[in-house]
Amino acid sequence: MKNYKFKINGNNYSVDINEVEGQEIKLEVNGTPYTVTVDKEMRAQRPRTTTIINNNNAAPRVSAAAGDVQRSSAPRPGSAAGGTKVTSPLPGTILDVFVNVGDQVKVGQTVVLLEAMKMENNIESDTEGTVTAVNVRKGDSVLEGEALIVVS
Repeated sequence: MKNYKFKINGNNYSVDINEVEGQEIKLEVNGTPYTVTVDKEMRAQRPRTTTIINNNNAAPRVSAAAGDVQRSSAPRPGSAAGGTKVTSPLPGTILDVFVNVGDQVKVGQTVVLLEAMKMENNIESDTEGTVTAVNVRKGDSVLEGEALIVVS
């Protein structure tokens, strides 16, 4: 079982993921059980504790809606095993990709624009080098920790 803790608008939420089987996830939010179905099979993640700050007054959402698709764990063609991976800091949707394979990047250069929790996030390269793989496209949904690009 995986446990996540969220703080949204000053309210604490405890989310326990009890079972992930194919496209169905059985979870509890503050002790209330839910069954969530995603469009594609979800890959397993390591448990983390996260604090989320939500600047609007929207209620927390506990079910996956259309467009909140989790991708399968199959690697994309052209993804490289070596090199430094620039990863997604949180789940979201890719709004734009600013680099291509073969491009030179510098430390701090914005390589991807990610929308997460209704906010745009510039994802920057942690290293200098040549882009050897671009694993995402505009419109893709990504998970936390997923490799977006690879730099060698």
